[in-house]
Amino acid sequence: MSLVSAFVPIWILTVVGYAACRWGLLGEAGAAVLGRFVFQLAMPAALFLALSGMPLSGFAGRPLLAFAASTAAVVGFGWFGASRLFGREPGERPIWGMAAGYVNSANLGIPIATQVLGDVAFLAQVVLLQVLVVAPVILVALDRHGDPAGRVRVRRIASLPVRNPVILASLLGVACSAAGLRLPSAVDATLTLLSGAAAPAALVALGASLHHPTSSRDGRAAPAGRAAPAELAVITALKLVAQPAVAYAAGLALHLPAPQLLAVVVCAGLPTAQNTFIFGQEYGVGEAVTSRAVLLTTTLSLATLAAAAALLR
Repeated sequence: MSLVSAFVPIWILTVVGYAACRWGLLGEAGAAVLGRFVFQLAMPAALFLALSGMPLSGFAGRPLLAFAASTAAVVGFGWFGASRLFGREPGERPIWGMAAGYVNSANLGIPIATQVLGDVAFLAQVVLLQVLVVAPVILVALDRHGDPAGRVRVRRIASLPVRNPVILASLLGVACSAAGLRLPSAVDATLTLLSGAAAPAALVALGASLHHPTSSRDGRAAPAGRAAPAELAVITALKLVAQPAVAYAAGLALHLPAPQLLAVVVCAGLPTAQNTFIFGQEYGVGEAVTSRAVLLTTTLSLATLAAAAALLR
């Protein structure tokens, strides 16, 4: 199967999810329930199995460094540009930078890595980088600006791994790998079955979410707010063009072989994560621009990722 044709099942399942939601086959809460199933159960199972079976020596230093360089460059530019270009307030700048450079490594990343890259090994490392490094930086900044006294709520940030099943499963997987633990066959078989549902269910849930682009994860309407077309255009360009381009340049500079370079560019080209809107909603900043950025980059990324895969064959 060619890299471009590998995207065909992704497009089909996304369209199936959209059609199922449009025709009412999933019910009013079906899309939200399916999304929670992926986030709470299937996705953590897939990441745990990938990380627990990966020796710590298998963590790719240079590819991860190339991806980290692209993330730092784009998030930093977005953070700074939100103020310089669009006059965003200090409390809005972190979420603007996150919208520009925080990739959807779970909901869309898992099915794309499975179809295009053949496994989720490198993607699992991307998840760890984002949830253990990037997300805490964003949360610290949002907490500081969200508190009237400018304080950082350390307890809330420290409890994030326990409250987030993706982070918890990733950490447990790394711990099992480090300790050399192997799961009982019945448990391993159960998690394997569950993880197999992650990719198709995530794509159907993604398609269903596109039918209601202004709805939040719990089904409430997102506030209209202000989201200038120019802002969305810049965020989309940063996310889908600049970040994979920086990743490609960094990968060339680090002399990555072709398969690793493809993995880095594809992961860097993933769209804005839905967590960006969830963070914005939680702190009451940038909800309008993040909800539309998630929709726009997700819709366009299926084409840009296929193009990147074709160019790097």
